[in-house]
Amino acid sequence: MKNNPKLTLVGAGPGDPDLISVKGAKALATADAVLYDALTHPDLLNYAPANAPKVFVGKRAGQHSFTQDEINKLIVEYALNYGHVVRLKGGDPFVFGRGQEEIEHVEAFDIPTEVVPGISSSIGVPGLQKIPVTSRGDSESFWVITGTTKDLALSKDLALASQSSATVIVLMGTKKLALIAETYRNSGRNDMPVAIIQNGSLENEKVVLGTVDTIEQLAVDNAIGAPAIIVLGEVVKHHPNFNHAFVEASYLKK
Repeated sequence: MKNNPKLTLVGAGPGDPDLISVKGAKALATADAVLYDALTHPDLLNYAPANAPKVFVGKRAGQHSFTQDEINKLIVEYALNYGHVVRLKGGDPFVFGRGQEEIEHVEAFDIPTEVVPGISSSIGVPGLQKIPVTSRGDSESFWVITGTTKDLALSKDLALASQSSATVIVLMGTKKLALIAETYRNSGRNDMPVAIIQNGSLENEKVVLGTVDTIEQLAVDNAIGAPAIIVLGEVVKHHPNFNHAFVEASYLKK
């Protein structure tokens, strides 16, 4: 048993390895073991010592290599046997990352914990596309909503959000795109601008711009899939290509 077990939750950011924080990179450099997720860039593992075990515990829709309970137990096991465990998680650990659950489980074993925040894809990915989540005259607030709850359903909060002027960012929602569009149409928001950004911040990034009424067909035409975020709101108009995309979307609608 190691004398100094510890857990550090590190947010890896939205994908581009250069977007990890300096503090996150320093934490990796002192790791005795790393447990990393599916959406973390493999280059980030180079920050960790070469002899530190690096264990993939990623979870993707329909492709879970470990359950959350198994991950919790692995963190404790590696902390007790190796020492400092860095749990590397995509985006920010506390934005739909289940970081709190991991912290609570580990602290129950009297193992100290630390959190290093990361850039959440909900803010960072639109920003990289020059889409602000708030903008004077367009949006005074923003909602970040999961497209897949623990019951695999779309969050009921979306119906409330669709009635507001707030920017709405939906994570893990590509398979629910039809339901999301229907929710907005039911709120009379057929012409609401929408962006879908797949593989945000990476070289293979895809961006589709349209409206609530056109976005489903555009997503099909452009073979959009996970991982992607969906941005709904007037702020999408700030994307440099929105006017051109809107003309195309309007044409497709006819």
